[in-house]
Amino acid sequence: MDNTEKALGILLFPGFELLDVFGPAEMFGNLPDQLSMHTVAAKAGPVASFQKTEVVAEFGIDSCPHLDWLLIPGGWGTREAIADDTLMNWLRIRGQKADLVMTVCTGTALAAKAGLLEGRRATSNKKSFQWVTEQGPNTKWIKEARWVDDGDRVTSSGVSAGIDMALAVIEREFGAETANKLAAYTEYNREHDPDNDPFAKLWN
Repeated sequence: MDNTEKALGILLFPGFELLDVFGPAEMFGNLPDQLSMHTVAAKAGPVASFQKTEVVAEFGIDSCPHLDWLLIPGGWGTREAIADDTLMNWLRIRGQKADLVMTVCTGTALAAKAGLLEGRRATSNKKSFQWVTEQGPNTKWIKEARWVDDGDRVTSSGVSAGIDMALAVIEREFGAETANKLAAYTEYNREHDPDNDPFAKLWN
């Protein structure tokens, strides 16, 4: 367990999926002594989610401080974000410098396209799995997984899977007691098995 406070950056872009951000943020945000959370976008200011709710980005990519951990959400907006060369270059550089990169849903496509998953094991949203895998031909894609822990790269399946991924990371980094207390506090029925993925069959 590392008691040093870590800076967690959450990437925002137009059309991001709300739960991809706020599921993990609910868990990580309840650890103020261990983590400081920051939102980052191409430019500081409001960013509209796919659900039209706006979230304020604390930093633009040109003013973002050092980040120890990086969380990349998914959503329909990934289809445009992946074509933003400036954003993708920032993601590549910051992802390489980060101690931990986490992705939720189609956010895995952004990480793969940025070269952050070369030779790594990863998963993603099963409904969009084919499109995601096309972004990382050298990634070892795992079709049936709720989340995949590959050390400093942790990726999850679609939307709500990000919550289970976040709790798994919290357990790994800060202990099972901390993770289980957070799940109980939020009355969340946690999935402990990363291989339990019924949606892989549903969308096959």
